Formats: sequence, C-alpha cells, structure tokens
Amino acid sequence: MNLSDAEIYQQRGFANRIGFGEKPALLIIDFINAFTDVSCPLGSDLNEEVGATKQFLEIFREKNLPVHFTTTAYEEGFASAGVFIKKVPSLSYLRQGTKLVEIDERLKPEPFETVWEKKYASAFFGTALASALIAQKIDTLIIAGCTTSGCVRASAVDACQHGFRTIVVKECVGDRSAAAHAANLFDLDAKYADVVCLEEAIQCVKTYSDMPF
Repeated sequence: MNLSDAEIYQQRGFANRIGFGEKPALLIIDFINAFTDVSCPLGSDLNEEVGATKQFLEIFREKNLPVHFTTTAYEEGFASAGVFIKKVPSLSYLRQGTKLVEIDERLKPEPFETVWEKKYASAFFGTALASALIAQKIDTLIIAGCTTSGCVRASAVDACQHGFRTIVVKECVGDRSAAAHAANLFDLDAKYADVVCLEEAIQCVKTYSDMPF
C-alpha cells in the first residue's frame, strides 16, 4: 500500500502535536503595504489572509492578550540589508519612513502593541522580541503574516528554537507562490509548529482569561 507523505512522516516520529500553553501572544509578521499591495513588486493578493488575521486579531484584543507586529525596513544606504539585498534586490522598496513599510491599515496596531523593525527573515534575528516575550511570560506564540516560505517560516523555526510552543494559523499566512506556501506549511507542521485552522485557533484563544500584561 502506498502511503502519503503525511503518513510516512507520522510513522517515523514527525508531526506530533505540541498544543497551546498557558500564556499566548500573537505575532503578525510583515503584513505591511509593500507585501499586501499588488502594485509593489514585493506584493501579492493577500486580502483573504489579512481579513482572517483581522478577525483573529480582534479576538486577541477582546481578551486583552499581547500582540506583536513586524515590519522590514532599511536606511537609505541599505548597509543593514547586507547580502540579503543582493539576493533580493526588490528589498530596496523597503525604505524607512515610507508608506510601504507601514502595517496594512486594516490591521493598524494599537498604541500599546509593539512593532518590531527587522532586517532579515526571522522576527527574532537582530531584535529584542524573545526578551519581550519572556518578560511577558509567554509560552505560546501564534503566528500570522507573510510570506509563508520566508519570514513566517524563519520566525516559526526560531520561535521553536527559543522554546515557545509555536502555532501557525493556516488561513492567516500567505505567500506569492501557492506551491511554496503548501510545502512550507507541511514542513513546519512536521518539524517546528502546529499548523491549525482559524476556527481551532479562535476556539482555543477564547478559553483564555483576560491577561493584564
């Protein structure tokens, strides 16, 4: 009998469920205008993913749970982009102080929500995100954003490596490539994170008490 990839992985000890912990935070990665505006070379149609994330974000805010955002932005000389910009020249659109690096208006951060400015794929690399989450006593990091194959994947792997239960909400992450999106969700679910549907994530978050972080 031919087994599916998922069945083979499960037989070999992958794709176990880690579940939700006691104190969650939401990390919304790079849902900035550069990535959600199709007129920008970096952009793609992420309207459904932004809409799903907005719905989920409202639940977090109702429960007074912590929310973190990221943007990617560079100074005029792009020194902080290192060799990354040589590999992806379109990163030159991500200039500090421009509209393109602002969070999509549909998800506009509240004044008490942190926006981390990063330079590379992972939300953890070169930022104090891990320290902030530890200070908030977070044990579960729920991830939304883009792109699944890039910044979402890198951040999810780093979240696991920093010791957080890592949850990726599949309706809330997107990519310019459907194939890359599907492959990376499969691999993340096998090795680093629980990939869950939006409804499951909402029901789990609704069980938490309001938290005075």
